[in-house]
Amino acid sequence: MADDDARKVSDLIKSSGRTAMLTTTAPDGTLTSRPMALQEVEFDGDLWFFAERASRKVTHLAAHPQVNVTVGSGATWVSLTGQATVVDDAAKKKELWNAAVEAWFPDGPDDPGVVLIKIAGESAEYWDTPGGRVASLLSFAKAKATGKPCDGGENETVRL
Repeated sequence: MADDDARKVSDLIKSSGRTAMLTTTAPDGTLTSRPMALQEVEFDGDLWFFAERASRKVTHLAAHPQVNVTVGSGATWVSLTGQATVVDDAAKKKELWNAAVEAWFPDGPDDPGVVLIKIAGESAEYWDTPGGRVASLLSFAKAKATGKPCDGGENETVRL
């Protein structure tokens, strides 16, 4: 990830908090989204999550590895599309393990039922409104007063 747009995606993901919505495709084609805890690693185009080996999301990934991950903070949103793989690497699980993960998986990183999901990002679209909600409200008011379209901030699509 060398270009400025990709760095912008990285910065927006970091600033959006630790919760993301992971969308998978069920074997029947139905889209399913659920909140997941992003693991704190330097974003290099990949995202990491812990999961239960026997979960529906892991079953979905076996049939359809293409996923979408969305993170947001009210003024900033990132929608990342990529390929997911289930990773069963004991060293990587220990590296990423933290107290929050332990709340969901109390038997620790050596639990054979715990796996990692790695999302290799292919592209991302972001929306960024500098100034947050106040700037958005001012932009709405200006649009209403002038009759011109609202300036929703920055919106770009980035290849990762």
